[in-house]
Amino acid sequence: MRQKIREVSWGQAQVEEASLLIVLVADLMAWNKEPQRYWKDAPKPVQDYLVPAIHEYYHNKPQVQRDEAMRSCGMAAMNLMLSAKAMGYDTCPMDGFDFDQVAKLLHLPDDHTPAMFVCIGKGIKEAMPRGGQLPLHEVIIENQFK
Repeated sequence: MRQKIREVSWGQAQVEEASLLIVLVADLMAWNKEPQRYWKDAPKPVQDYLVPAIHEYYHNKPQVQRDEAMRSCGMAAMNLMLSAKAMGYDTCPMDGFDFDQVAKLLHLPDDHTPAMFVCIGKGIKEAMPRGGQLPLHEVIIENQFK
């Protein structure tokens, strides 16, 4: 499977050669699949408020559904990467692949989409230098855009 995924990932070696390849997949309709499970341990008044709010927040809003799913996958990826680093492993987050082809290879349901990969293993060489870092004033905006 990893060889097939590599073929639709521009031939990037780490897809196949890393010790572990994790494909993070977003369930775009997770909000509509037993939403009470997310708040099952919350106090009853919290459940009574938030469970119906989930439907109101996501229903008929595909962009909101996708944004939330991608945020969740991004946070999961960062936790994987930090945990791997703490154990002495290197990681590589990736989005350089054909999303549709990966979905086909994995037989994903229509309401799921690949979000990103995380490759985990021991680096065999130093990472290539970054092309450059933007100055903070270009990426941090205080209060509002001027």
